[in-house]
Amino acid sequence: MFLPWLFGQSLKRETGGRLQRINMKTTLIYLLVLTGACLPVQCGKEVQPGPQPSPQPNASPESTRSHFAGLDDVRLLANGLLQLGQSLRDFVHKTKGQINDIFQKLNIFDRSFYQLSVLASEIKEEEEELKKTAVVLKANNEEIRGISVQINSRVDSIMSEKSSLRNQVDGLEEKLRSLLSGGDRAGEISGLRGVIDGQEQSITKLLKAVKEQNDQLNYQRNKLKSLEEKLTASTLAQDTMERIPQSFNSDMPTLSPYLVSDSSQTSADADLPSDCNDVFNRGEKTSRVYAIRPNGSQPFKVFCDMSADHGATVIQRRKDGSVNFDQTWEKYENGFGDFHGEFWLGLSKIHSLLAQGNSILHMHLEDWKHNKRFMEYTCDLGGPESNYTLGLKLLSGDLSDFMKNRTGLMFSTKDRDNDKNRDPNCARNYTGGWWFNSCGDTNLNGRYFLVRHKGRSDRRRGIHLKPGRKASYWLRFTQLALRPLGESWSSSETGGFLANSR
Repeated sequence: MFLPWLFGQSLKRETGGRLQRINMKTTLIYLLVLTGACLPVQCGKEVQPGPQPSPQPNASPESTRSHFAGLDDVRLLANGLLQLGQSLRDFVHKTKGQINDIFQKLNIFDRSFYQLSVLASEIKEEEEELKKTAVVLKANNEEIRGISVQINSRVDSIMSEKSSLRNQVDGLEEKLRSLLSGGDRAGEISGLRGVIDGQEQSITKLLKAVKEQNDQLNYQRNKLKSLEEKLTASTLAQDTMERIPQSFNSDMPTLSPYLVSDSSQTSADADLPSDCNDVFNRGEKTSRVYAIRPNGSQPFKVFCDMSADHGATVIQRRKDGSVNFDQTWEKYENGFGDFHGEFWLGLSKIHSLLAQGNSILHMHLEDWKHNKRFMEYTCDLGGPESNYTLGLKLLSGDLSDFMKNRTGLMFSTKDRDNDKNRDPNCARNYTGGWWFNSCGDTNLNGRYFLVRHKGRSDRRRGIHLKPGRKASYWLRFTQLALRPLGESWSSSETGGFLANSR
């Protein structure tokens, strides 16, 4: 901020000095013109002398001397003034050009100063967000520390109980050996010993599980502590921020099925709605989990979004990174996650819903600045024999078609590579199951990154969309839902969608 001001002051001093020299030279010309006003020469021509008065008889020679300069002197002075005027004119033109260059440089520095101010403001906003994240991490660290203390206390208690129990068993064995010398109760003692050994093994397994849990908590606590130190050190420069590591359970449970007894299955299933719009038409207006049964399929549970003037069946939601979407083919086929948080409904269930032929795929998308956009497609999905081949046709939306060229693509996961180009395996390298056309393009099932990544390869593993050759958009929230034909999605919360290409 100081350098542009100092350069401006220097330019002002230089410009002021040149203008002062111009004013001095202009004053000199003005004085010379005034001095020559009485000369008998104008514009380089002679003035013809008029009749001279006869000298007085008693006049002295000094009184009869002419008051006008000589013709040669006048010409010399005129030529000098003309050259001086031309030189001053050239100097003025040259100085004007230099002054214009100076003002152009000042304008460039003003724009650079404004851009630096905007950048400083953005860095300050990101620094505030980073401080808030550090506060949350610190609270989590304290909570984990308390849990770790409780587990350590519990382990110590179990170890003391185990030692006491072992002492009691040893004492009992000694008493039994001293009392029973014969073999008539040997079988009973052997059975008792087996029971005691089984209990000891159970206790040992319990202690091992508790120890592993304690080690995991200590590892997470150390990770949080390390992250907290990194976040504190990077508040002065946003470019040095590190991503928050996410620890997921790879054995994500499948979505809970619709449970119904065999005796009541026939009567109960027959009356189930076919999708969430059918639920809406039956009078249910609350967004929550319902049981449905598309035509000819087994009944299952879905989350119904009733926020519009119809019911929409949600098939995918990402919002906070609480669920790991880097799952196997079996999980993606059957569904996983939490209906009230993040989840994937399952390819087999999505296929049965789209097979009814009365649905439109609605995509609700939101970036990290809370700008919202939507896309809508007519959609069909093949069955398991075709590896759930996708068919799409754009209907409407306020983004470029980032799902074009997806028709005819098969679904791929890290353990079943069905990519268009099978080398490399996009699902394994970029995580998450999807209809991959090429690695690094649109993937709404990638990793959920809470903090901006500096490396391009890391960013491509996150939730993002890439419309054509434009920069990728990094997403905070996604929801894919199937709405009925003939209905429109009444969403007025869309706004400018900013690319978070970093």
